[in-house]
Amino acid sequence: MKPHDVIKYPTMTERSVYMIENENKLVFIVHREANKHDIAQAVKKLYQVEAQEIRTLIDRKGEKKAFVRLKDGYNASEVAIKIGIL
Repeated sequence: MKPHDVIKYPTMTERSVYMIENENKLVFIVHREANKHDIAQAVKKLYQVEAQEIRTLIDRKGEKKAFVRLKDGYNASEVAIKIGIL
């Protein structure tokens, strides 16, 4: 899968803002068939940051959500500002 096919868009909710500021995590809606390895590669290519941990879930709407914790040395706030969600 291409990186733009894997990551559909970032989410901006109160909870995701809290995660960006306090837990160094970014939250994305991703392709339903993408696995954690695909998501990590897409984040690395699109945003030039490395993921330490990725957790996924499928919400009630049937969309797959990925919680991406960045490795030490990368700042989720800087990435969020760069992509225009914060």
